[in-house]
Amino acid sequence: MRIPILVGVSALVFGSVAGAAEKQYGPGVSDTEIKIGQTVPYSGPASAFSSYGRVMTGYFQMLNESGGINGRKVNLISLDNAFSPPKAIEQTRKLVDDDGVLAEVGTVGTVPNVAVQKYLNQNKVPQVFISAGGRRFNDPQNFPWTVPFYPPFEMEGATFGKFIARKLPNAKIAVLYQNDDYGKDYLTGFKSGLGADGAAKIVADASYELSYPTVDSEVLKLKASGADTIVYFATPKFAAQAIKKANEVNWKPAQFLASPVNSIQGVLMPAGLENVQGAYTTQFTKQASDPAWADDQEVKDYIAFMKKWAPNDSPNDFIALSGYINAQAIAKGLQRCGDTLTRENLLAQATSFNKERVGMLLPGIELSNSKENFAPYRTLRMAIFEKNSWKLLEE
Repeated sequence: MRIPILVGVSALVFGSVAGAAEKQYGPGVSDTEIKIGQTVPYSGPASAFSSYGRVMTGYFQMLNESGGINGRKVNLISLDNAFSPPKAIEQTRKLVDDDGVLAEVGTVGTVPNVAVQKYLNQNKVPQVFISAGGRRFNDPQNFPWTVPFYPPFEMEGATFGKFIARKLPNAKIAVLYQNDDYGKDYLTGFKSGLGADGAAKIVADASYELSYPTVDSEVLKLKASGADTIVYFATPKFAAQAIKKANEVNWKPAQFLASPVNSIQGVLMPAGLENVQGAYTTQFTKQASDPAWADDQEVKDYIAFMKKWAPNDSPNDFIALSGYINAQAIAKGLQRCGDTLTRENLLAQATSFNKERVGMLLPGIELSNSKENFAPYRTLRMAIFEKNSWKLLEE
C-alpha cells in the first residue's frame, strides 16, 4: 500500500528529463545510483536533532521505493557527528575520501557546519542545503560551495525584535544565547530589529558554552536583572533547561523561542507545556498538531509519511519536520540536474530556485535564491503557544 504523498512527488521527482543531454557524472554517481552524505548529532549535547536525520533518511527510502530520482536510487549516508567539531571533520572526510559522495547535503547545526566548511570549499565539494542559518553560510564570494537552507538567523532575530518593538514597546528584555556564531548572529539580528534605541531595552544578557552541564546560573542572573521578557537563542537541551529553571524560581517573563528550539517534542514537553503557555516563536511551516491544518492535504500526506517511514518519531516535532522539508529541497536540486550529475551542476541547480514550494511550507512562503544570495527564505510568521500547539498570529 502506498501513501498519498507518492502520487504528487512522483510527478515532480521521478520522471526522466526529456531531451537530456549526454550524461555527465561526478563522484558517487552512476546510471543507477546517486551517493550523497551528511552528518547529524545522533549523540552528544544536541542529540535532540537526531529525528531530523532519521526523517531525511526515511524520505529518500520512500523515493527509492518508487523508482528514485530520474531512475537512480539515492544512497544517503547519514553519520553521527556528536555535535563535535573534530568528529564532524572526521566523518565528513570519511564521506568524501572513503565513501566518495557527490555532495554533503543537509548537515544540521552551526557547530558541525562551521567545522567542515573550509575543507569542503577547498575541495570543491557541495555543502548543499545545510540546516543552519548563520551569516557565514550565505557568503558566495568566500564560500561558493556552501548553500544554506535554514532561514537566516539574523532575519529571524530581527523578526523577534520588530515584533517586540511593536507589541511590547516597554519590555525589559533578557537574552540567553549560545556563545558561538549561532547565538551571536541571532543577537545581532535581534538588536537591529529592535531599532535605533532598542538595545537599551536589553537589560541583561547571558551566554553559555556547549560544554556547560546546565544554564541554571545564567537564568538566575537574567532574573535578577528585573527583566520581564526573555529571548532564547539556544539549542534544545539548554532551552528546555532554562524554561524549566525559570519556572522553578517563579520567574514568569514573556518568552520568545528561536525556531530551532520551538519543537514540542524536543523542547517544550521536557520543559513542561504548562511553562510555555503564551510563548512566542517564528514559523515557516504548517504544524501537524494545529487543528487549523487538520484537513490540509499536505499535512495528511506528511502524517502518513511519518507513520510509515519514521514511525518512532512524532509528526508534531518541528525538528523532524525540518528534515522532511530539507529532504524535499535536496531532491528537487538533484532532480533538476537531470543526467548532468556533477558537483558543479548540483551547485548551480541548488542556487537558482525561483519561488519553489515544497510540502508543509506555510502559504506565501516560497524558496528563491540566486548566485548572489544563496539564502532561500525571505519571510517568517510569528506564532504563539496555546494549550498544546503553536497558533499563527495575524500578520
